[in-house]
Amino acid sequence: MIFGTLPSGEQVERVELASGRLRASVLSYGAILQTLEVAGVNVVLGLATLEEYLSRSRYFGAVVGRYGNRIAGGRFTLDGVEHRLPLNNGPSSLHGGNHGFDRRAWKVGQATDSSVTLTLTSHDGDQGYPGTLNASVTYTLDDDALRLDYSAETDSPTVVNLTNHSYFNLTGRGDVLGHMVRIDAEHYLPVDDDKIPTGELAPVKGTAFDFTTPHAVGARYDGAYDHCYALDGDITVTVPGGLTMEVTTTEPGVQFYAGGMLDGVATPFGPHAGLCLETQHFPDSPNQPQFPSTVLRPGETYSSTTTYRFTT
Repeated sequence: MIFGTLPSGEQVERVELASGRLRASVLSYGAILQTLEVAGVNVVLGLATLEEYLSRSRYFGAVVGRYGNRIAGGRFTLDGVEHRLPLNNGPSSLHGGNHGFDRRAWKVGQATDSSVTLTLTSHDGDQGYPGTLNASVTYTLDDDALRLDYSAETDSPTVVNLTNHSYFNLTGRGDVLGHMVRIDAEHYLPVDDDKIPTGELAPVKGTAFDFTTPHAVGARYDGAYDHCYALDGDITVTVPGGLTMEVTTTEPGVQFYAGGMLDGVATPFGPHAGLCLETQHFPDSPNQPQFPSTVLRPGETYSSTTTYRFTT
């Protein structure tokens, strides 16, 4: 069905998926996961109209790229050539720039009752990134799980780091400060005042960043989390007496963001209305060679899979 029309005249499609007790809706604008219902409860934050996504969105449900998260100084050097990116987050480039993948009209490709593939071409020089990148994401529902499969190819060396920016609230209302989070990660990435990793992988033991055993989001650090973890295994989020969400991924890290910058004014949601688990490579990897590489070269295929599984 048609969800709306962009100022460019391009129509935005809304695709509805169903499998078992899961229902989802996906938009071609930003490849957005607009809704995800588990046994009738919508567990992601979404907006009702295209106009709201154009004016009030904090990346709600979108696929972000070409590079998810921050790149320091809005610049990186690849094969001896410096590339400059838009500065849209203080002195940094965030989530691909001012006109990243979250603000693009993706094309709806193959679709079934339970899955849909969306594709996007990002041309050489787009937001400062080199190489023409052909990207795709497939949303698949399978009874009690949502799986996201990402793929990309390039005609020139580039960097790529795709992720989904859904905000989860397993009760479908209120805030997530009482959600119990467990992250199988012995190390996290400390950041400077601009939220750029210092380059250190610091032990979580003995800190407010230790989620190796479950802790409530609001129990420590005032719930102000916006940090990347170096994953050793999976992630679980549980509402006592309610749903549990288990997240598995092929990515080396996850950005845990507790929604502290939601304000109920610029967006319809208040602080901590949802939490993000953005599975990804580490922030600023193009400038930090000790981190896992995000370089993609011609003839290679970028691929990544993240699964969200729900149980009671």
